Amino acid sequence: MKKLIIFDLDGTLLNTIADLAHSTNHALQTLGYPTHEVASYNFMVGNGINKLFERALPEGEKTEENVLRVRKEFLLHYDRHNADESRPYPGIPELLETLQHKGYKLAVASNKYQA
Repeated sequence: MKKLIIFDLDGTLLNTIADLAHSTNHALQTLGYPTHEVASYNFMVGNGINKLFERALPEGEKTEENVLRVRKEFLLHYDRHNADESRPYPGIPELLETLQHKGYKLAVASNKYQA
């Protein structure tokens, strides 16, 4: 019997928080909004990037129009910088290799933005 393991990408296999934070901060700064410490983004991610932008925007600015403005600036930056600091968590490459050698089928499910 073949066994399948499906992993989430961001926050499970890869630590991508710094690249998400830097690109969001770039977008916020470009639009004249305050930025956040990288560590604070750990509490803003989840449920897709539009939710991230909503959480990052200041109170009173969390409109759909502003989320889309941030998204536009974010994507321009993130397309060029999405792997600057993103890395697998310690032990993940070895874990995946071990699982493959044991005959498991591996897959990734993600809501990560793709061009």
